[in-house]
Amino acid sequence: MSVKSSLATVVGKSSYWFLHTFLKGGSSLPGKLAVKIDPNVLHELGKNYDVILVTGTNGKTLTTSLIVKIMQQTGADVVTNSTGSNMVQGITTAFLAHKNKRSDRKVAVLEVDEANVAPICQYITPKAFVLTNIFRDQMDRYGEIYTTYNKILNGIKLAPSATLIMNGDAPIFSSKELPNPKIYYGFNDQTTDHDLVAAPNTDGVLCPRCNHILHYHFLVYSNLGDYFCPNCGFHRPELNFAVTKLGDRTPTSSQFEIDGYPFEIKIGGLYNIYNTLAAYAVGRFMHIGPKAISQACEYDEKVFGRQEVVNIDGKEVTLILVKNPVGLNQVLDMIELDKDKFSLAFLLNAKYADGIDTSWIWDGNFEKLVNSGKVDHYLAGGERYKDASFRLKVAGVDDKDLTITEGLDHVIDEIKQLPNNHVYVLATYTAVLQLRKLLAEQGYIKNRM
Repeated sequence: MSVKSSLATVVGKSSYWFLHTFLKGGSSLPGKLAVKIDPNVLHELGKNYDVILVTGTNGKTLTTSLIVKIMQQTGADVVTNSTGSNMVQGITTAFLAHKNKRSDRKVAVLEVDEANVAPICQYITPKAFVLTNIFRDQMDRYGEIYTTYNKILNGIKLAPSATLIMNGDAPIFSSKELPNPKIYYGFNDQTTDHDLVAAPNTDGVLCPRCNHILHYHFLVYSNLGDYFCPNCGFHRPELNFAVTKLGDRTPTSSQFEIDGYPFEIKIGGLYNIYNTLAAYAVGRFMHIGPKAISQACEYDEKVFGRQEVVNIDGKEVTLILVKNPVGLNQVLDMIELDKDKFSLAFLLNAKYADGIDTSWIWDGNFEKLVNSGKVDHYLAGGERYKDASFRLKVAGVDDKDLTITEGLDHVIDEIKQLPNNHVYVLATYTAVLQLRKLLAEQGYIKNRM
């Protein structure tokens, strides 16, 4: 390590210690200071690690967390950006904050925003990229799905030898010829004698070769499934790892098999089965056996905004992050599996991190949930509470069954007043941050992040 890099590292580590000892925070400032001293410090910090870079629209955080658990179980020394800060300075901070462990295997598992893949890959060369999915998400930030994919590809092009571990059920990941070694994962739990098309408003269902509408032998959700083009023969690649059976699923757990091996995770949602499958594919790529992977995935530790359960004066409140139409619909489908009735809070912000354009909520199928009769009362809040409440009313929610609260300052009090002790809170990113801050201040949780 050069003198400049050594100085940057000392300053970064010292500032991290000071911030977290006296101010209880600072997820990117230490990295920012270190990068200011030596712009190449991230390269120096990461050069002795096998780097697994996780990106995509949905599932990055849980997939990253599962991979970390899998690697830690092998005794590896694992660095990760668990605070979610995934720009250059944030990832630099993750390395600076890490306390080295004596191990023959040093692994960095990094969650990276789609737009930041290329900037990160200018300094570190991943051993593997994990691509979860690409859906329409915050169009004011990312644009259409192919624009988003091109941003990821700009980073992949900087690491042509890295293995691509990709969701084989997503047509977009087979739309470009790439020189990298490839591993595909997906679902193989259904018969393939069907000829289906995705719903009319589904993105990413045009054949990348001939622009014909793709058909499916089976659909998992949205544009994910066993796709094929009836016009030119383009089809889903052969899967290296697959979900071969689905078992019991509830809002809090899922049972399934991967390559015939049983798995149970303490979290609901088909999308989280995909996340587990992605982590499984990484584990197998890193030469870890199915049993060890399964054991690592059994832990019941919830990550930020991903089905966290908070007890608020006897009410079981489940926090779920929502940020785009596909993710929202998967969450709505998941909570509808609940055997008991519940109350629902929908907290909508529209800051930059949420996406300023809130039109995506109209693609969420609230109507299906309302018609199910599972929800006994609704609460709409956040800075865009008017949009949230209007969407619920259009879905069929009666005024008598809807409470509206401006902003979030009083949302905890409103949750306490809901008629059911079982509450789901669906909230955008900054709304989750604000709510957790309020919960921490009132002593319901220990920390804000």
